[in-house]
Amino acid sequence: MQARSAQVGPMVAVPTDTQSGLACSTSCSAALDAVYRLKGRSEAKPLALCLGRVVHVSRFCHVKVPEGLLKDLLPGPVTLVMARSEELSKDLNPFTPLVGIRIPDHAFLQDVAQMCGGPLALTSANLSSQPSSLNVEEFQDLWPQLSLVIDGGPIGDGKSPKCRLGSTVVDLSVPGKFGIIRAGCALENTTDVLQRKYGLLLHR
Repeated sequence: MQARSAQVGPMVAVPTDTQSGLACSTSCSAALDAVYRLKGRSEAKPLALCLGRVVHVSRFCHVKVPEGLLKDLLPGPVTLVMARSEELSKDLNPFTPLVGIRIPDHAFLQDVAQMCGGPLALTSANLSSQPSSLNVEEFQDLWPQLSLVIDGGPIGDGKSPKCRLGSTVVDLSVPGKFGIIRAGCALENTTDVLQRKYGLLLHR
């Protein structure tokens, strides 16, 4: 793991289990605004909430699925969307009552989230509508606007297009049902767990 120098700013580039990411504190409105400006991202498009441990999920959202389901899918390349709790900073995605929970299967990032003392906002390290990044060189143009770039080495094999799909995003806000917001890289395994093991019904 290496840290590359960059100018002072509110965002940090981090490795995840799917692609390179940008992270910042959810309690800093300036940092959240900076993420949107840097990526050229629509302000109506929510950022995911990155946590370090499954046990913290219920603090920031209203969980209406069995705890075992969370542990079967997290940590992993999945984002679980549920109703946000009052504990979550109002600066993060104030336009929606939902929040996407992400716990990457990456020990370093889990530890970072733990040590920060609060949840992180997490998104991909690329400009909106551009391909995702699997190594830090692929988003080198963004470095000057980041406070730190952490190089965890190449992510995935870099050859299959599936490597750049990002996490599978699943809506679990309706009890007994699930919806696929983004197919991502783990669709088959995720739907198998939700349907076969927990009997959830697919809704659109």
